[in-house]
Amino acid sequence: MPSSTPPARDRGAAPTTDTGEMRRLEVDDVIVVKTSKVRKAISGTVVGNFMEWFDFGIYGYLAVTMTAVFTAGMDDGLGLLVVLLGFAISFLVRPLGGLVLGPLGDRIGRQKVLFVTMAMMALATAMIGLLPTAAQIGAWAILPLYLLKMVQGFSTGGEYAGASTYVTEFSPDRSRGFWASWLDVGSYVGFAAGASVVAVTTLITESVSGPGAMIEYGWRIPFLVAIPLGAVAIWFRLRIPETPAYEQAQQIEQAEASDADDPLARHGILGTIRHHWRVMLIAAAIVAATNTAGYALTSYMPTYLEQTVGTTNLFAALVTVPVLIGMSALLPVFGRLSDRVGRKPLYIAAVTSTLVLMVPAFWLMQQGEIWTVVVALCLVALPVALWVAPSTSALPALFPTATRFGAMGIAFNISVSLFGGTTPLFSEALIQLTGNTYMPAFYIMFFSVLAGLALLTMPESAKRPLVGSVPTVETREEAVALVEGQDDNPFLDTSSMPLADLDVVREAERIRDEAADGEPAGAR
Repeated sequence: MPSSTPPARDRGAAPTTDTGEMRRLEVDDVIVVKTSKVRKAISGTVVGNFMEWFDFGIYGYLAVTMTAVFTAGMDDGLGLLVVLLGFAISFLVRPLGGLVLGPLGDRIGRQKVLFVTMAMMALATAMIGLLPTAAQIGAWAILPLYLLKMVQGFSTGGEYAGASTYVTEFSPDRSRGFWASWLDVGSYVGFAAGASVVAVTTLITESVSGPGAMIEYGWRIPFLVAIPLGAVAIWFRLRIPETPAYEQAQQIEQAEASDADDPLARHGILGTIRHHWRVMLIAAAIVAATNTAGYALTSYMPTYLEQTVGTTNLFAALVTVPVLIGMSALLPVFGRLSDRVGRKPLYIAAVTSTLVLMVPAFWLMQQGEIWTVVVALCLVALPVALWVAPSTSALPALFPTATRFGAMGIAFNISVSLFGGTTPLFSEALIQLTGNTYMPAFYIMFFSVLAGLALLTMPESAKRPLVGSVPTVETREEAVALVEGQDDNPFLDTSSMPLADLDVVREAERIRDEAADGEPAGAR
Protein backbone atom coordinates (compact mmCIF):
# COMPACT_ATOMS: atom_id res chain seq x y z
CA MET A 1 0.00 0.00 0.00
CA PRO A 2 1.51 3.34 -0.97
CA SER A 3 2.12 5.93 1.74
CA SER A 4 -0.50 8.65 2.13
CA THR A 5 2.22 11.19 2.93
CA PRO A 6 3.97 12.83 -0.01
CA PRO A 7 7.75 12.60 -0.05
CA ALA A 8 9.81 15.27 1.71
CA ARG A 9 11.03 18.19 -0.33
CA ASP A 10 14.32 20.00 -0.11
CA ARG A 11 13.76 22.87 2.28
CA GLY A 12 17.21 24.22 1.52
CA ALA A 13 16.12 25.11 -2.02
CA ALA A 14 13.87 27.95 -3.04
CA PRO A 15 10.22 26.78 -3.16
CA THR A 16 8.92 26.27 -6.69
CA THR A 17 5.72 25.13 -8.37
CA ASP A 18 5.34 21.98 -10.50
CA THR A 19 6.21 24.05 -13.59
CA GLY A 20 9.49 25.18 -12.03
CA GLU A 21 8.36 28.72 -11.31
CA MET A 22 9.16 30.40 -8.00
CA ARG A 23 6.46 29.58 -5.45
CA ARG A 24 4.73 32.82 -4.49
CA LEU A 25 3.55 33.71 -1.01
CA GLU A 26 -0.22 33.38 -0.63
CA VAL A 27 -2.58 34.97 1.89
CA ASP A 28 -3.33 31.61 3.52
CA ASP A 29 0.40 31.10 4.12
CA VAL A 30 0.65 34.16 6.37
CA ILE A 31 0.18 33.71 10.14
CA VAL A 32 -2.33 36.18 11.59
CA VAL A 33 -2.11 36.79 15.36
CA LYS A 34 -4.50 39.35 16.85
CA THR A 35 -3.05 41.99 19.15
CA SER A 36 -5.19 40.79 22.08
CA LYS A 37 -3.71 37.30 21.76
CA VAL A 38 -0.18 38.71 21.56
CA ARG A 39 -0.76 40.67 24.78
CA LYS A 40 -2.04 37.57 26.59
CA ALA A 41 0.90 35.46 25.43
CA ILE A 42 3.48 38.12 26.31
CA SER A 43 2.04 38.80 29.77
CA GLY A 44 2.00 35.09 30.60
CA THR A 45 5.65 34.84 29.64
CA VAL A 46 6.81 38.01 31.36
CA VAL A 47 5.72 36.78 34.81
CA GLY A 48 8.23 33.94 34.57
CA ASN A 49 11.12 36.29 33.95
CA PHE A 50 9.84 38.51 36.75
CA MET A 51 10.05 35.53 39.11
CA GLU A 52 13.52 34.54 37.90
CA TRP A 53 14.97 38.01 38.41
CA PHE A 54 13.11 38.51 41.67
CA ASP A 55 15.34 35.75 43.05
CA PHE A 56 18.46 37.36 41.53
CA GLY A 57 17.50 40.63 43.20
CA ILE A 58 17.07 38.98 46.57
CA TYR A 59 20.33 37.07 46.36
CA GLY A 60 22.30 40.03 45.06
CA TYR A 61 21.08 42.47 47.70
CA LEU A 62 21.45 39.95 50.52
CA ALA A 63 24.94 38.75 49.48
CA VAL A 64 26.70 40.49 52.35
CA THR A 65 24.01 39.45 54.85
CA MET A 66 24.10 35.85 53.64
CA THR A 67 27.86 35.86 54.10
CA ALA A 68 27.25 36.24 57.83
CA VAL A 69 24.43 33.68 57.73
CA PHE A 70 26.09 30.88 55.74
CA THR A 71 29.85 31.43 56.23
CA ALA A 72 30.06 32.54 59.85
CA GLY A 73 33.60 32.01 61.14
CA MET A 74 35.31 32.53 57.79
CA ASP A 75 37.37 35.56 56.82
CA ASP A 76 34.91 38.21 55.58
CA GLY A 77 36.52 38.51 52.13
CA LEU A 78 36.65 34.74 51.64
CA GLY A 79 33.11 34.33 52.95
CA LEU A 80 31.79 36.88 50.46
CA LEU A 81 33.50 35.04 47.59
CA VAL A 82 31.96 31.76 48.83
CA VAL A 83 28.48 33.30 48.74
CA LEU A 84 29.08 34.87 45.31
CA LEU A 85 30.31 31.47 44.15
CA GLY A 86 26.79 30.21 44.82
CA PHE A 87 25.54 32.76 42.31
CA ALA A 88 28.19 31.64 39.82
CA ILE A 89 27.39 27.93 40.38
CA SER A 90 23.77 28.49 39.42
CA PHE A 91 25.01 29.86 36.11
CA LEU A 92 27.51 27.09 35.53
CA VAL A 93 24.59 24.62 35.62
CA ARG A 94 22.59 26.64 33.10
CA PRO A 95 24.19 25.05 30.00
CA LEU A 96 23.02 21.64 31.25
CA GLY A 97 19.51 23.03 31.58
CA GLY A 98 19.78 24.50 28.10
CA LEU A 99 21.03 21.24 26.61
CA VAL A 100 18.15 19.30 28.16
CA LEU A 101 15.26 21.75 28.13
CA GLY A 102 16.05 23.52 24.84
CA PRO A 103 15.76 20.50 22.52
CA LEU A 104 12.83 19.30 24.66
CA GLY A 105 11.07 22.58 23.92
CA ASP A 106 11.59 21.99 20.19
CA ARG A 107 10.16 18.48 20.59
CA ILE A 108 7.14 18.86 22.92
CA GLY A 109 6.44 22.61 22.73
CA ARG A 110 7.48 25.92 24.21
CA GLN A 111 4.54 26.27 26.62
CA LYS A 112 5.03 22.93 28.38
CA VAL A 113 8.72 23.51 29.08
CA LEU A 114 8.10 27.07 30.27
CA PHE A 115 5.60 25.74 32.80
CA VAL A 116 8.18 23.27 34.15
CA THR A 117 10.93 25.90 34.43
CA MET A 118 8.60 28.27 36.29
CA ALA A 119 7.60 25.62 38.83
CA MET A 120 11.22 24.59 39.48
CA MET A 121 12.39 28.18 39.96
CA ALA A 122 9.59 29.11 42.38
CA LEU A 123 10.02 25.99 44.49
CA ALA A 124 13.82 26.32 44.77
CA THR A 125 13.61 30.02 45.68
CA ALA A 126 11.10 29.35 48.45
CA MET A 127 13.17 26.49 49.85
CA ILE A 128 16.23 28.73 50.26
CA GLY A 129 14.22 30.61 52.87
CA LEU A 130 13.91 27.40 54.92
CA LEU A 131 17.59 26.40 54.96
CA PRO A 132 19.59 25.90 58.18
CA THR A 133 22.33 28.46 58.87
CA ALA A 134 26.02 28.11 59.71
CA ALA A 135 25.14 28.83 63.34
CA GLN A 136 22.95 25.71 63.29
CA ILE A 137 24.98 23.17 61.28
CA GLY A 138 28.35 24.85 60.73
CA ALA A 139 30.18 25.05 57.40
CA TRP A 140 27.84 22.41 55.90
CA ALA A 141 25.19 25.14 55.60
CA ILE A 142 26.61 26.31 52.29
CA LEU A 143 26.06 22.95 50.55
CA PRO A 144 22.21 22.90 50.47
CA LEU A 145 22.34 26.54 49.36
CA TYR A 146 24.57 25.55 46.45
CA LEU A 147 22.25 22.63 45.63
CA LEU A 148 19.17 24.86 45.40
CA LYS A 149 21.09 27.43 43.33
CA MET A 150 21.93 24.57 40.97
CA VAL A 151 18.23 23.69 40.66
CA GLN A 152 17.52 27.32 39.88
CA GLY A 153 20.33 27.36 37.33
CA PHE A 154 19.02 24.23 35.61
CA SER A 155 15.50 25.65 35.32
CA THR A 156 16.79 29.04 34.18
CA GLY A 157 18.69 27.23 31.44
CA GLY A 158 15.34 26.70 29.77
CA GLU A 159 13.58 29.81 31.04
CA TYR A 160 15.13 32.72 29.14
CA ALA A 161 15.89 30.74 25.97
CA GLY A 162 12.33 29.43 25.97
CA ALA A 163 10.68 32.72 26.94
CA SER A 164 12.60 34.72 24.32
CA THR A 165 11.82 32.08 21.70
CA TYR A 166 8.16 32.17 22.70
CA VAL A 167 7.68 35.95 22.56
CA THR A 168 9.69 36.19 19.35
CA GLU A 169 7.54 33.59 17.61
CA PHE A 170 4.31 35.13 18.87
CA SER A 171 5.14 38.69 17.84
CA PRO A 172 4.24 40.21 14.45
CA ASP A 173 7.24 40.81 12.21
CA ARG A 174 6.90 44.60 12.00
CA SER A 175 6.61 45.09 15.80
CA ARG A 176 8.64 42.16 17.15
CA GLY A 177 11.23 44.38 18.82
CA PHE A 178 8.55 46.24 20.78
CA TRP A 179 6.63 43.18 21.98
CA ALA A 180 9.70 41.10 22.75
CA SER A 181 11.30 43.89 24.80
CA TRP A 182 8.55 43.51 27.39
CA LEU A 183 10.12 40.22 28.45
CA ASP A 184 13.10 42.07 29.90
CA VAL A 185 10.84 44.73 31.38
CA GLY A 186 9.56 41.87 33.52
CA SER A 187 13.15 40.87 34.27
CA TYR A 188 14.33 44.22 35.60
CA VAL A 189 11.06 45.07 37.34
CA GLY A 190 11.40 41.66 39.02
CA PHE A 191 14.90 42.57 40.13
CA ALA A 192 13.69 45.92 41.43
CA ALA A 193 10.89 44.13 43.26
CA GLY A 194 13.42 41.82 44.88
CA ALA A 195 15.51 44.81 45.96
CA SER A 196 12.39 46.57 47.29
CA VAL A 197 11.33 43.54 49.31
CA VAL A 198 14.84 43.35 50.81
CA ALA A 199 14.72 47.08 51.67
CA VAL A 200 11.25 46.91 53.23
CA THR A 201 12.11 43.73 55.14
CA THR A 202 15.28 45.37 56.47
CA LEU A 203 13.40 48.46 57.63
CA ILE A 204 10.65 46.50 59.37
CA THR A 205 12.71 43.76 61.00
CA GLU A 206 15.45 46.09 62.25
CA SER A 207 12.90 48.54 63.67
CA VAL A 208 11.23 45.66 65.51
CA SER A 209 14.19 43.47 66.52
CA GLY A 210 17.27 45.66 66.23
CA PRO A 211 20.31 45.84 63.89
CA GLY A 212 20.94 42.08 63.84
CA ALA A 213 17.43 41.14 62.75
CA MET A 214 18.27 40.45 59.11
CA ILE A 215 21.05 38.05 60.01
CA GLU A 216 18.96 36.40 62.70
CA TYR A 217 15.78 35.73 60.72
CA GLY A 218 14.91 38.60 58.36
CA TRP A 219 16.88 37.23 55.41
CA ARG A 220 14.38 34.36 55.09
CA ILE A 221 11.35 36.56 54.45
CA PRO A 222 12.16 37.73 50.88
CA PHE A 223 12.75 34.14 49.75
CA LEU A 224 9.48 32.96 51.29
CA VAL A 225 7.61 35.72 49.44
CA ALA A 226 8.38 33.60 46.35
CA ILE A 227 5.62 31.18 47.40
CA PRO A 228 2.60 33.39 46.54
CA LEU A 229 4.45 35.05 43.65
CA GLY A 230 5.37 31.65 42.22
CA ALA A 231 1.78 30.44 42.48
CA VAL A 232 0.57 33.44 40.47
CA ALA A 233 3.30 32.98 37.86
CA ILE A 234 2.52 29.28 37.45
CA TRP A 235 -1.18 30.08 37.00
CA PHE A 236 -0.30 32.53 34.20
CA ARG A 237 1.98 29.97 32.53
CA LEU A 238 -0.86 27.43 32.43
CA ARG A 239 -2.98 29.87 30.42
CA ILE A 240 -0.60 30.80 27.60
CA PRO A 241 -1.11 29.05 24.23
CA GLU A 242 1.49 27.43 22.04
CA THR A 243 3.09 29.67 19.39
CA PRO A 244 1.59 29.52 15.86
CA ALA A 245 5.07 29.22 14.32
CA TYR A 246 5.87 26.13 16.43
CA GLU A 247 2.51 24.51 15.63
CA GLN A 248 3.16 25.07 11.94
CA ALA A 249 6.65 23.57 12.23
CA GLN A 250 5.17 20.53 13.98
CA GLN A 251 2.67 20.02 11.17
CA ILE A 252 5.48 20.12 8.63
CA GLU A 253 7.61 17.69 10.61
CA GLN A 254 4.74 15.21 10.92
CA ALA A 255 3.99 15.40 7.20
CA GLU A 256 7.60 15.00 6.05
CA ALA A 257 10.57 12.77 6.60
CA SER A 258 13.46 14.41 8.48
CA ASP A 259 16.48 15.48 6.44
CA ALA A 260 19.77 15.53 8.34
CA ASP A 261 21.32 17.90 5.78
CA ASP A 262 18.48 20.42 5.90
CA PRO A 263 19.50 23.40 8.07
CA LEU A 264 15.85 24.40 8.53
CA ALA A 265 14.81 21.01 9.96
CA ARG A 266 14.82 20.01 13.63
CA HIS A 267 18.10 18.45 14.76
CA GLY A 268 19.67 17.07 17.88
CA ILE A 269 22.40 18.89 19.78
CA LEU A 270 25.25 17.93 17.44
CA GLY A 271 23.21 18.62 14.31
CA THR A 272 22.17 22.02 15.63
CA ILE A 273 25.77 22.96 16.34
CA ARG A 274 26.94 21.65 12.95
CA HIS A 275 24.43 23.74 11.01
CA HIS A 276 24.33 26.88 13.12
CA TRP A 277 27.69 27.25 14.89
CA ARG A 278 28.51 30.54 13.17
CA VAL A 279 25.40 32.39 14.33
CA MET A 280 25.69 30.66 17.70
CA LEU A 281 29.07 32.36 18.13
CA ILE A 282 27.53 35.71 17.19
CA ALA A 283 24.78 35.18 19.75
CA ALA A 284 27.28 34.11 22.40
CA ALA A 285 29.36 37.27 21.94
CA ILE A 286 26.32 39.55 22.22
CA VAL A 287 25.02 37.62 25.24
CA ALA A 288 28.40 38.00 26.97
CA ALA A 289 28.46 41.77 26.44
CA THR A 290 24.81 42.19 27.45
CA ASN A 291 25.06 40.16 30.61
CA THR A 292 28.42 41.33 31.93
CA ALA A 293 26.98 44.85 31.90
CA GLY A 294 23.55 43.71 33.06
CA TYR A 295 24.71 41.60 36.00
CA ALA A 296 27.23 44.24 37.02
CA LEU A 297 24.36 46.72 37.31
CA THR A 298 22.07 44.34 39.15
CA SER A 299 23.61 41.39 40.95
CA TYR A 300 27.08 42.81 41.62
CA MET A 301 26.30 46.49 42.24
CA PRO A 302 24.93 45.99 45.80
CA THR A 303 28.17 44.22 46.78
CA TYR A 304 30.31 46.89 45.09
CA LEU A 305 28.46 49.72 46.80
CA GLU A 306 28.74 48.08 50.22
CA GLN A 307 32.27 46.69 50.02
CA THR A 308 34.10 49.20 47.79
CA VAL A 309 32.15 52.45 48.09
CA GLY A 310 31.21 51.86 51.73
CA THR A 311 27.44 52.36 51.66
CA THR A 312 24.91 50.46 53.76
CA ASN A 313 22.85 47.49 52.56
CA LEU A 314 19.68 49.56 52.78
CA PHE A 315 21.19 52.42 50.76
CA ALA A 316 22.40 49.99 48.07
CA ALA A 317 18.93 48.51 47.76
CA LEU A 318 17.03 51.80 47.74
CA VAL A 319 19.27 53.72 45.35
CA THR A 320 19.16 51.18 42.52
CA VAL A 321 15.39 50.58 42.47
CA PRO A 322 14.40 53.86 40.71
CA VAL A 323 17.28 53.42 38.26
CA LEU A 324 16.07 49.92 37.33
CA ILE A 325 12.47 51.11 37.00
CA GLY A 326 13.57 53.97 34.77
CA MET A 327 15.68 51.64 32.65
CA SER A 328 12.75 49.23 32.33
CA ALA A 329 10.61 52.05 30.98
CA LEU A 330 13.21 52.65 28.26
CA LEU A 331 13.18 49.07 26.99
CA PRO A 332 9.89 49.21 25.00
CA VAL A 333 10.98 52.60 23.61
CA PHE A 334 14.28 51.16 22.39
CA GLY A 335 12.48 48.00 21.26
CA ARG A 336 10.14 50.09 19.10
CA LEU A 337 13.14 52.02 17.80
CA SER A 338 14.81 48.75 16.77
CA ASP A 339 11.71 47.93 14.70
CA ARG A 340 12.19 51.16 12.79
CA VAL A 341 15.97 51.48 12.37
CA GLY A 342 17.06 47.85 12.88
CA ARG A 343 18.62 45.79 15.69
CA LYS A 344 22.23 46.37 14.62
CA PRO A 345 22.19 50.18 14.96
CA LEU A 346 21.02 49.82 18.57
CA TYR A 347 23.78 47.30 19.26
CA ILE A 348 26.34 49.69 17.76
CA ALA A 349 25.03 52.40 20.10
CA ALA A 350 25.38 49.93 22.99
CA VAL A 351 29.02 49.22 22.15
CA THR A 352 29.84 52.94 21.84
CA SER A 353 28.10 53.98 25.05
CA THR A 354 29.71 51.14 27.01
CA LEU A 355 33.21 52.19 25.98
CA VAL A 356 32.53 55.88 26.61
CA LEU A 357 30.52 55.78 29.85
CA MET A 358 31.71 52.85 31.95
CA VAL A 359 34.91 54.28 33.47
CA PRO A 360 33.34 57.69 34.28
CA ALA A 361 30.41 55.86 35.87
CA PHE A 362 32.63 53.89 38.24
CA TRP A 363 34.61 57.04 39.06
CA LEU A 364 31.41 58.87 40.01
CA MET A 365 30.25 55.90 42.05
CA GLN A 366 33.38 55.96 44.15
CA GLN A 367 32.72 59.57 45.21
CA GLY A 368 30.14 58.11 47.59
CA GLU A 369 27.57 60.91 47.46
CA ILE A 370 23.94 60.01 46.88
CA TRP A 371 23.69 62.08 43.71
CA THR A 372 26.96 60.77 42.27
CA VAL A 373 25.91 57.17 42.89
CA VAL A 374 22.53 57.75 41.22
CA VAL A 375 24.11 59.47 38.20
CA ALA A 376 26.70 56.69 37.96
CA LEU A 377 24.04 53.99 38.00
CA CYS A 378 22.14 55.84 35.26
CA LEU A 379 25.31 55.95 33.15
CA VAL A 380 25.66 52.18 33.53
CA ALA A 381 21.95 51.59 32.89
CA LEU A 382 21.91 53.37 29.52
CA PRO A 383 24.21 50.93 27.66
CA VAL A 384 22.53 48.02 29.47
CA ALA A 385 19.17 49.17 28.08
CA LEU A 386 20.66 49.48 24.59
CA TRP A 387 22.04 45.93 24.83
CA VAL A 388 18.94 44.38 26.33
CA ALA A 389 16.12 46.03 24.35
CA PRO A 390 16.83 44.42 20.94
CA SER A 391 18.23 41.12 22.24
CA THR A 392 14.99 39.26 22.93
CA SER A 393 13.93 39.77 19.31
CA ALA A 394 17.36 39.67 17.64
CA LEU A 395 18.95 36.55 19.17
CA PRO A 396 16.15 33.98 18.59
CA ALA A 397 15.77 35.35 15.04
CA LEU A 398 19.25 34.05 14.21
CA PHE A 399 17.95 30.46 14.24
CA PRO A 400 15.27 28.57 12.28
CA THR A 401 11.96 27.77 13.95
CA ALA A 402 12.47 24.00 14.12
CA THR A 403 15.62 24.29 16.28
CA ARG A 404 15.26 27.80 17.73
CA PHE A 405 14.66 26.80 21.37
CA GLY A 406 17.51 24.28 21.35
CA ALA A 407 20.01 26.57 19.61
CA MET A 408 19.14 29.46 21.93
CA GLY A 409 19.41 27.15 24.92
CA ILE A 410 22.96 26.19 23.96
CA ALA A 411 24.35 29.52 22.74
CA PHE A 412 22.72 31.73 25.35
CA ASN A 413 23.35 29.58 28.40
CA ILE A 414 26.97 28.70 27.68
CA SER A 415 27.79 32.37 27.19
CA VAL A 416 25.80 33.71 30.14
CA SER A 417 27.22 30.98 32.38
CA LEU A 418 30.85 31.59 31.52
CA PHE A 419 30.75 35.38 31.33
CA GLY A 420 27.49 36.85 32.64
CA GLY A 421 26.71 34.90 35.78
CA THR A 422 30.34 34.94 36.89
CA THR A 423 30.52 38.75 36.66
CA PRO A 424 29.99 39.35 40.41
CA LEU A 425 32.57 36.70 41.33
CA PHE A 426 35.20 37.76 38.79
CA SER A 427 34.68 41.48 39.43
CA GLU A 428 35.17 41.11 43.17
CA ALA A 429 38.09 38.71 42.71
CA LEU A 430 39.82 41.10 40.28
CA ILE A 431 39.46 43.97 42.72
CA GLN A 432 40.86 41.87 45.57
CA LEU A 433 43.69 40.60 43.34
CA THR A 434 44.77 43.92 41.81
CA GLY A 435 43.47 46.51 44.26
CA ASN A 436 42.09 48.40 41.24
CA THR A 437 38.46 49.41 41.84
CA TYR A 438 37.91 50.04 38.11
CA MET A 439 38.38 46.39 37.14
CA PRO A 440 34.59 45.76 36.77
CA ALA A 441 34.46 48.58 34.20
CA PHE A 442 37.37 47.14 32.20
CA TYR A 443 35.79 43.67 32.39
CA ILE A 444 32.54 44.99 30.90
CA MET A 445 34.32 46.98 28.19
CA PHE A 446 36.35 43.98 27.05
CA PHE A 447 33.26 41.94 26.21
CA SER A 448 31.65 44.93 24.54
CA VAL A 449 34.56 45.08 22.10
CA LEU A 450 34.16 41.37 21.30
CA ALA A 451 30.46 41.86 20.64
CA GLY A 452 31.23 44.79 18.36
CA LEU A 453 33.38 42.51 16.23
CA ALA A 454 30.59 39.91 16.11
CA LEU A 455 28.16 42.54 14.83
CA LEU A 456 30.17 42.80 11.62
CA THR A 457 28.75 39.45 10.44
CA MET A 458 25.38 39.50 12.19
CA PRO A 459 22.38 39.44 9.81
CA GLU A 460 19.69 42.08 10.32
CA SER A 461 16.29 40.65 11.36
CA ALA A 462 14.07 43.70 11.89
CA LYS A 463 10.87 43.82 9.76
CA ARG A 464 11.65 40.33 8.43
CA PRO A 465 9.91 36.98 8.97
CA LEU A 466 11.72 34.54 11.23
CA VAL A 467 14.02 32.07 9.49
CA GLY A 468 12.10 28.89 8.77
CA SER A 469 8.71 30.57 9.20
CA VAL A 470 6.24 32.47 7.07
CA PRO A 471 5.39 36.12 7.82
CA THR A 472 3.40 36.94 10.96
CA VAL A 473 0.98 39.89 10.95
CA GLU A 474 -1.80 41.25 13.19
CA THR A 475 -4.73 41.39 10.71
CA ARG A 476 -5.87 39.60 7.57
CA GLU A 477 -5.94 42.94 5.77
CA GLU A 478 -2.25 43.29 6.55
CA ALA A 479 -1.68 39.78 5.18
CA VAL A 480 -3.47 40.68 1.93
CA ALA A 481 -1.41 43.85 1.53
CA LEU A 482 1.80 41.94 2.25
CA VAL A 483 1.06 39.32 -0.40
CA GLU A 484 0.07 41.90 -2.99
CA GLY A 485 3.30 43.83 -2.45
CA GLN A 486 5.66 40.87 -2.10
CA ASP A 487 7.51 41.56 -5.35
CA ASP A 488 8.66 44.99 -4.13
CA ASN A 489 9.21 44.05 -0.48
CA PRO A 490 12.97 43.88 0.31
CA PHE A 491 12.29 42.18 3.65
CA LEU A 492 10.71 39.03 2.20
CA ASP A 493 12.93 36.05 1.32
CA THR A 494 10.76 33.10 0.33
CA SER A 495 13.82 30.81 0.09
CA SER A 496 13.94 30.66 3.90
CA MET A 497 10.19 30.04 4.24
CA PRO A 498 8.67 26.54 4.38
CA LEU A 499 6.27 27.25 1.50
CA ALA A 500 6.90 23.94 -0.27
CA ASP A 501 6.48 22.17 3.08
CA LEU A 502 3.12 23.86 3.62
CA ASP A 503 2.04 22.49 0.25
CA VAL A 504 3.06 19.03 1.47
CA VAL A 505 1.03 19.50 4.66
CA ARG A 506 -2.04 20.64 2.74
CA GLU A 507 -1.72 17.78 0.26
CA ALA A 508 -1.43 15.29 3.11
CA GLU A 509 -4.51 16.80 4.76
CA ARG A 510 -6.43 16.58 1.47
CA ILE A 511 -5.49 12.93 1.05
CA ARG A 512 -6.53 12.12 4.61
CA ASP A 513 -9.85 13.94 4.16
CA GLU A 514 -10.56 12.04 0.96
CA ALA A 515 -9.67 8.76 2.63
CA ALA A 516 -12.01 9.59 5.50
CA ASP A 517 -14.79 10.29 2.96
CA GLY A 518 -14.17 6.92 1.34
CA GLU A 519 -12.94 8.33 -1.97
CA PRO A 520 -9.58 7.40 -3.54
CA ALA A 521 -6.97 10.13 -3.78
CA GLY A 522 -7.25 12.05 -7.04
CA ALA A 523 -10.84 10.88 -7.71
CA ARG A 524 -12.22 14.39 -7.59
